[in-house]
Amino acid sequence: MTVNFDQIIDRHQTGSVKWDFIERYLDMPEKKLLPMWVSDYDFACPPPVVSALQQRVTHGVFGYSERDEHYYSSVVNWFSQRHQLNLQQEWICSVEGVIPGLSLLVQMLSKPGDGVVVQGPYYGSFAKIITLNERRLLENPLIHDEALGYCMDYLHLEQLFSQEKPALFILCNPHNPSGRCWSKEELSDLLMLCERHNVKVLSDEIWADLLLPGERFTSVLHLDKHWHSRLIVACSASKTFGLSSLRISNFILPDNTLRERFNQRLNAHGLDVFNALSLTAATAAYQYGASWLDQLLEYLAKNRAWFAEQIQQQIPWARLQPAQGTYLAWLDCRSLGVDDSELKRYMTQIAHIAPSMGEGFGPQGKGFVRLNLGCPRRYLELAIEGLKRIGDHHQRTKCVDSAT
Repeated sequence: MTVNFDQIIDRHQTGSVKWDFIERYLDMPEKKLLPMWVSDYDFACPPPVVSALQQRVTHGVFGYSERDEHYYSSVVNWFSQRHQLNLQQEWICSVEGVIPGLSLLVQMLSKPGDGVVVQGPYYGSFAKIITLNERRLLENPLIHDEALGYCMDYLHLEQLFSQEKPALFILCNPHNPSGRCWSKEELSDLLMLCERHNVKVLSDEIWADLLLPGERFTSVLHLDKHWHSRLIVACSASKTFGLSSLRISNFILPDNTLRERFNQRLNAHGLDVFNALSLTAATAAYQYGASWLDQLLEYLAKNRAWFAEQIQQQIPWARLQPAQGTYLAWLDCRSLGVDDSELKRYMTQIAHIAPSMGEGFGPQGKGFVRLNLGCPRRYLELAIEGLKRIGDHHQRTKCVDSAT
């Protein structure tokens, strides 16, 4: 079945954070702005998922629910077929969301005052769960290369490990916001440093399925089993299939001791019952969603190629960073020569776009914005029209300044 991803679906008045709560979360007037901030799709989820949910709702009984064999086999088979990963069912621990699970692991594997390392620019929720759990956020800034994108700074990381003695390292792979997929060699070098300094690794791999054509995703679990005693991987069907509010994520813990400790932590918080509709949706997505995803990846690749071409030809003040995965556009706007407050004003009052401002991704994000390309092409056309207005306004402003 061919999917029409160009279809415009009105998401207003559906409780959508992205569309209905811009003013609350971003202090921006939501009715005038094109929302390109929250990383969820403006597409309907796969038809087999909708059908499975309809059948489950028709059943009408929503008592306590648990993961059955269909759920586990759908996860294991997906990662085997899609990523050539041989997961064991007993490795899988499930939590309502990746960020809540990471927060529990920060509590479990460190103590107040301990350092937790992230790579900047970093996903803002990483900073939240570190600081609100009274741990110290330690930033290992990525090296920004104009041609290649972002690279790891191992020298700085080793110095950070030696001086600060952190308990944990949170890896984002593929990286949010840049879309960088880390190679086997890069991950091996990282894990050698973590082993040398006795640092556990929490690898957020929620974007793993969302690759650009010809690109390859390497999980830390693709590496030698020797590393398993210090690795925990987070994944979910939600980002891949557009199921963000049907919250269920899987944490893969190959190490028996870590897994037993994590299960005890989940039980201590009463996290031992699962949403019936979340289980239904995730199972159906993994079982029957591959064709839909293949079509979506083709559409997203065309979206990015078109957007990149428009940026290059019509938006000379912005540089789209290279990416291997995700549907995020990480735009370098520093050539405008304005601070982040003025950049936000440009984006909202002139372009009429609600972006994720780069300053929300830590110091390395200043002067950048993140835009969501997981939408019908028409929204990208509107975004380019808005970005062109920024350039025109900025040029007029410079001319006035020069004249005075």
